[in-house]
Amino acid sequence: MTQSSQIPHGSRTPSAVAAASRGGSLESRACSEAGQVQNQLRRTGIPGGAGVSPAIPLTKVAIVEDNRLIRESLEDFIHTARECRCVCLCSTAEEALKAIPRHQPDIVLMDIQLPKVSGIECTARLKQLLPSTQIIIVTVYEDTDRIFKALRAGACGYLLKCCTPEELVAAVREVRQGGAPMSREIARKVISSFQEPVAAAAEVEGLSARETDTLELLAQGYSNKQIAAQLGLTENTVRWHLWHVYNKLHVRSRTEAVLKFQSARNGCS
Repeated sequence: MTQSSQIPHGSRTPSAVAAASRGGSLESRACSEAGQVQNQLRRTGIPGGAGVSPAIPLTKVAIVEDNRLIRESLEDFIHTARECRCVCLCSTAEEALKAIPRHQPDIVLMDIQLPKVSGIECTARLKQLLPSTQIIIVTVYEDTDRIFKALRAGACGYLLKCCTPEELVAAVREVRQGGAPMSREIARKVISSFQEPVAAAAEVEGLSARETDTLELLAQGYSNKQIAAQLGLTENTVRWHLWHVYNKLHVRSRTEAVLKFQSARNGCS
């Protein structure tokens, strides 16, 4: 099977996949599933996945994942849903940008850490080529920076690879219904990112006038000596004010204090 060729529906048995996928994450099951699925196929000799009922719209799915075992596991999991068909498998962003526009899938499952071109950049390019195609990030990364970069690039969902096959299929169905699925951990981070400026603003408001003046100069890159000269204070007094600033903002360094101060200002703007 070529990595970016069209995949015949039912190339793996849904019942075998379901049996292989009980418990654990995508990564932990990837190695064991391939052998179990092949054994089931040999025992039954029956191709999986009967035809989709005309009343149920077919959902065409493409997968972009550089790890072969995880890529094939994702395909297996998609085929457990009778209304879904995996039409394209790609191991790199370059393959995806060539193959996916030809197959016109409804949904793309996209890894972030790909060779050369990242999954985030691939997402942005695909959305330019196929605006109506929905892209779900499926990755191990859960840092806020990557989450928001992916969403800004055009992803409509963000799942961690520790999700279950049932959660993956549910996410595909949710997207088809206009939803924006996220793993619980990711949803909490997104909500927290919007709450942080509000909390930071409340803490900054608790600073005294002199502490605020000191922090504003600190944010402009002033040294303690320069802050002292600007405010007509001694350096020891500046350090005293900064100690109170750190305590009130619950930070431990100049950099953290400045970042929280900027977050509060941006959140209130």
